[in-house]
Amino acid sequence: MKKKLALVVALVLSAMLVVTGCSGGNNNSGGDSQGSQQETQQGTEETKKELFRVGMEAGYAPFNWTQKDDSNGAVKIDGSSEYAGGYDVEIAKRIAEGLDRELVIVKTDWKGLPPAVMSGKIDAIIAGMSPTAERMETLDFSDIYYTSDLVMVVKKGGPYENATSIQDFAGAKITAQQNTFHYSVIDQIDGVNKQTAMNNFPAMRVALESGVIDGYVSERPEGVSAEAANKAFKMVEFTDGFETNPEDTAIAVGLNKGSELTEKINEILKTIPEDERLRIMDEAIKNQPVTGDEE
Repeated sequence: MKKKLALVVALVLSAMLVVTGCSGGNNNSGGDSQGSQQETQQGTEETKKELFRVGMEAGYAPFNWTQKDDSNGAVKIDGSSEYAGGYDVEIAKRIAEGLDRELVIVKTDWKGLPPAVMSGKIDAIIAGMSPTAERMETLDFSDIYYTSDLVMVVKKGGPYENATSIQDFAGAKITAQQNTFHYSVIDQIDGVNKQTAMNNFPAMRVALESGVIDGYVSERPEGVSAEAANKAFKMVEFTDGFETNPEDTAIAVGLNKGSELTEKINEILKTIPEDERLRIMDEAIKNQPVTGDEE
């Protein structure tokens, strides 16, 4: 009887040990799972990149434009279902990669770009902007990332199609984009009928096609863009052209005064060879939206 009782007690104790062991194992498993989740969350937070917020008007092809999808490397516009593409977007992507930041495109009206970077709403302006003396009073600029000449966009078959000098536009109705040096150089044309400056290039293309103006001043990439987008347009390149300062026809990244990004961006720009910059522009001209698609 005692032997049987001892056997029963031994069996009961063994069962209790098994239950206790299983319970402890479950607790450890829960702890490991919780610890794993915490490590994953911490890892995600550590790998989340700082933002690089770039302002552009997304309406100045082939430098920048608006499109409906991410084709040809376009980047989604912040707060919108649309995307931004173009030369400036490709340069911005390379700068963001060099800074190890996530690129965010902030669509901003041209005249609103300097206040946006000065207030900290954006980190940089990459929008085909020239580092003029006037702008340099309130902004810092990177090294030059593109240089272009001034041209005139006119109607094909019109009286100014074969112009070779800016003085051939005496009496013509000419305009340019507001708040740009393009508009100020119109005064170099003797007897020109200078029209009110316009907000953007799409608006000027419409005005030219409808006959409201006879031509508009732009940089060469916009002239090539206009010709490619509309067979009724002709780009006029001059043998006797506008007098400009090198800073006027150059394009650079605009930054807030004293920005720590200026030197870093300059170092990144040095890694983009000239032939690659030209290739990027050629691709931008080829991929730009046709008239009516761009906002």
